[in-house]
Amino acid sequence: MKSEAEAKTFIKGIKELHRDANHNVSAYFIKEKNSFAIKYDDDGEPAGSSGKPVFKILESKEIMNATVVVTRYFGGIKLGFGGLSRAYRDTALSAIEEAEIIEVFEQVRLGIRLGYAESQKVRNLIEKYAVIQEETYSDTVEFIILVRKDLEDEFIRKIIDQTKNKLMFERF
Repeated sequence: MKSEAEAKTFIKGIKELHRDANHNVSAYFIKEKNSFAIKYDDDGEPAGSSGKPVFKILESKEIMNATVVVTRYFGGIKLGFGGLSRAYRDTALSAIEEAEIIEVFEQVRLGIRLGYAESQKVRNLIEKYAVIQEETYSDTVEFIILVRKDLEDEFIRKIIDQTKNKLMFERF
C-alpha cells in the first residue's frame, strides 16, 4: 500500500467480499513522505480486543505500507476478551509470516564515466551495491545505476578508492 486511500479501498474490498462475516477487523500502517497514517478497527468486537492486537503485530515487526484484515465468522463459541485478542493477533502474525515481505528503499540514480582499465573493478563493486540500468561503451565506459540512498556515500567512497579517483560521477 502506498497511501491511506489504497488501504481504505483494500479494507472496503475485503468487507464486500466477506459481507456475510460477523467481523472484518483491520489495521494499517502507512508512511507517506514525512507523515504516517495509522488506524485499526475492531469492527464491532469489544473495544481494543481485536484491531489493536493486529496493529501491534505490524508495529512490532516494523512493517509499514501494509494493511491487514482478519475476517471472523462467529461459530457459536464466545472467546472472551483475552481469547479474541489472542485469536486476532495469532491470525495476523501467521498471515504476515506466510506473506512475501518486500523491502522498499529510496534509491539514487548515478552516472559513472571511467576508463576501460577500471571498468571491471567498478562493475564488481556496482553488483554489490547497485543495479545497472544502462551501460555504454565508447572511448570510455559509462554506467547508469540505481544505488540505495543509505549506501550511496559508502559506495562512492569505495569506488573512488578502487579507481584512485579516475572517474566522473553525475547525479540524476
